[in-house]
Amino acid sequence: GLVQAVVSTQSTGTMEETFKNFSKFGDTKSTGKELDNKKFSKLCKDTGVMGKLVTSTDVDICFSKHKPKGGRTISFKEFEAILDELCVKRFPKKETLDDKKEAIRTLVAGKGPKTAGTTKASRAGATDRLTDTTKYTGSHKERFGKDGKGKGLEGREDVIEDDGYVVGYTNKDTYDKTH
Repeated sequence: GLVQAVVSTQSTGTMEETFKNFSKFGDTKSTGKELDNKKFSKLCKDTGVMGKLVTSTDVDICFSKHKPKGGRTISFKEFEAILDELCVKRFPKKETLDDKKEAIRTLVAGKGPKTAGTTKASRAGATDRLTDTTKYTGSHKERFGKDGKGKGLEGREDVIEDDGYVVGYTNKDTYDKTH
């Protein structure tokens, strides 16, 4: 009993750190004293509590069971109670309840929210395909040169030649040669 008490007090400092890290994640006004269901779910996902053995449904049910009636958030005390309940599902092979509690605390302690992969640069594949001027057809094709550079006004408008001939006349400049 005494050894267990010493071990759990050592890990509660970092457990509180984890609790606070997730509590304040994405919320500048948070005091770090409570967690809502969304942040608790993220904590379980990011620390590895949630997985094959513990589903998001299990986490939600436990959260609802331990939160105060009419409340939306849990305190650190309720957070530990939920972890004590989830550790049984998460570590079925551990012998004693104390071993299970210790294992889940080791898993959670001192962690912070993961932000990797939340804002990746968009895939360039679609953009590359849509801006490849060699694949343009019809009137759009005429607006770009062989090198893919735009032709400007020349490619956009029919340039009218003011030489006295009708548009499309094929025998242009041949009068002097025939007479």
